[in-house]
Amino acid sequence: MPRIQRTGRDWAADLGLVLFAACFAAVSSPYVPVPEDLGQGWRTADQVAGALGCAALLLRRRRPVLLAVALILAGSQTHYMTGPAMVAVFTVAATRPWRATAWVAALVLAPLPVFLWQLPDLPEDRAGSALTYFALIAGAIGWGLFRRSRGQLIASLRARAELAEADAESRAEGARMEAREEIAREMHDVLGHRLTLLSIHAGALEFNPGAPREEIERAAGVMRESAHLALRDLREVIGVLRSGAGPEEAERPQPELADLDRLVAEARATGGRIELTGPPAGAAPPVLVGRTAYRIVQEALTNVRRHAPGAAVAVCVAGGPGDGLTVEVRNARPPGPDAAPADGGPGTGAGGTGAGPGGGQGLIGLAERARLAGGELTALPADGGFRVQAWLPWQR
Repeated sequence: MPRIQRTGRDWAADLGLVLFAACFAAVSSPYVPVPEDLGQGWRTADQVAGALGCAALLLRRRRPVLLAVALILAGSQTHYMTGPAMVAVFTVAATRPWRATAWVAALVLAPLPVFLWQLPDLPEDRAGSALTYFALIAGAIGWGLFRRSRGQLIASLRARAELAEADAESRAEGARMEAREEIAREMHDVLGHRLTLLSIHAGALEFNPGAPREEIERAAGVMRESAHLALRDLREVIGVLRSGAGPEEAERPQPELADLDRLVAEARATGGRIELTGPPAGAAPPVLVGRTAYRIVQEALTNVRRHAPGAAVAVCVAGGPGDGLTVEVRNARPPGPDAAPADGGPGTGAGGTGAGPGGGQGLIGLAERARLAGGELTALPADGGFRVQAWLPWQR
């Protein structure tokens, strides 16, 4: 027989049902019709059997079906088994599968058709007692079925609540991951731009140590400013990570489309040959669209400096409300004998597909930025160089 670990609440429920069965037997005993030919000894034996039936209810959690069958069969011969039988069939209906409940109900209600057929010939007291017995047993089964349905409903609601909690946690984790990815893109775009400027000026000083003092001072100033800005950006990103805030909550003002002139001017200061067309005059695009366009141009120019230094670059930004914003950055074939063919190999430029630092991760981040803004981005070799083109939605 399997061991059942009962809690204090389980013991209280079991003892309460045993007490209920005993009280029911005691209260109903004066109304039980007993044949006159049965003596006091039979009544005593009947009471002892009823007491044993009440005590047997402590086993209802281990073998509820067998206990119910035994009490039902014993109840056909003794009158004090009605209370224990009611508790037993209630336990079966409340805890066992539908099939077991149906078999027990069929067993206990099987004599009912015969009783109804003999009902006109039975004495009034016996007929009333039998009807009461069948009604009580049917009520116990119905109450047990109600308890089981209610328990299943509560379990289902609890499972749904746990699933909803897990889903909310999953969405929160997804939001945190998206925020981390956004911060990583910010670090890549901003720090990559600053550090490439720093690298270019440092390389110029290394390969041209005899440059005029004015040029050396100017390059050193640009290097110091780029390093200062890179450190500032790094501190801000680390501060965002520590505080748990998203990149949209950073204190540093986010770039907009109008800042493209300043970005191109910084790139030209390093010797880049850049031609800028646009942005379109008139209404400014939405903040997210303008910032995404700025980051696309920034990353494309950074890739040109890394992978195609000295190549001419054409930046074109066009569009308007309703038509969307089109951003195109195209670099020509880089000069020099090491220039690669137009197959997307090393040295192609804006796409960053070469073997240099980055390995194309910035381009992947740009495509993700465009997708989050509702647009799309393509990057392909073109005429010996590379072209990055994006379309971003601009609602009226």
